[in-house]
Amino acid sequence: MQEESFEEALKRLEEVVKRLEQGDLPLEELLSLFEEGIRLSRFCAQKLDEVEKRIEILVTDSKGNKRREPFSIEEEGETH
Repeated sequence: MQEESFEEALKRLEEVVKRLEQGDLPLEELLSLFEEGIRLSRFCAQKLDEVEKRIEILVTDSKGNKRREPFSIEEEGETH
């Protein structure tokens, strides 16, 4: 079975949340959707953590040495 992508998991999580917010579900279906939502939430968080760890850039210091540094985009003093 192919692993779902982050985008697919996030879309499904949004669908699950919408269904849960409707509040008209039988208890068993509510519990099943809640469990699926937790699984999807953890999956998405794990994927984001993996990506964050991989986003690094090589920076050359004033001596010409290269070092790894966390990736950040700075605009007008803000880090995104």
